[in-house]
Amino acid sequence: MENATKSPKNIKATEVAEFILDAGVFLMASGAHSGRVWRNCRRIAEHWGYRMNFNPTFTGILVSVWNDKDRENAVTRYKTAPPNSVHLETLTEISHLSWKIADGEIEYADASRELEAIKHKAHYPFWLIALAVGISCGCLCTLAGGSPVDAALAFCGASVGSVARYFILKKQFNQFLSIIIASAITTLIAGADTIFGLGRAPEMTLATSVLYLIPGVPLINSVIDLLEGYFSASIARSLFAASIISCIAVGMTLSIMLLGINNF
Repeated sequence: MENATKSPKNIKATEVAEFILDAGVFLMASGAHSGRVWRNCRRIAEHWGYRMNFNPTFTGILVSVWNDKDRENAVTRYKTAPPNSVHLETLTEISHLSWKIADGEIEYADASRELEAIKHKAHYPFWLIALAVGISCGCLCTLAGGSPVDAALAFCGASVGSVARYFILKKQFNQFLSIIIASAITTLIAGADTIFGLGRAPEMTLATSVLYLIPGVPLINSVIDLLEGYFSASIARSLFAASIISCIAVGMTLSIMLLGINNF
């Protein structure tokens, strides 16, 4: 396989920069770690005959693109990433697109249209996500030793909390506030297990019902970024994940105090 080494005359550095920034920030928002974003963007730029420098931050990406044969054909751009919305299928689709570009299977105009189609592709409906969240938390409760009643309450709490968080974010409120409220609502519902003595392991209901809020992807990405040398991005992701976990704790604490549970 041979990649093109000469930049097509109709593709300028600004166009390449805008394309890889569009792809890069969408990869970041969809749950990609910095190294994966770098590899995808570099693959695209090199096929079109450009070299690039890449500096990821938690809120966006800074890139410099230039052509060694034409030093005046160079540009530096920064783009802010959209709000985080983990969608692993998007990572796969953009990665496939980058390989199609690298293999010369698709031209710039077609690649731009395909990228736009990926960006505007509909996500899973919120009710399906809420159902999946509830089932996963219910299953985790069962694995932790909970009874079917405990699992049912964990399912209800997680599902309702997930729906509440969806509508809070849809109204464009702060995402940390959405975590606190979702955690509080979930804990209130799961706390009924303790208040009324419905199941045999109510503590497992409380502990597992909020696990859907744990920022697993940012935590994993922070470790990968640290190992790959993206220290600023790693620290930012770690602080973000720690803030989310703190918000979960705040929401749980408020509900536990409201319910009067003192043996959790």
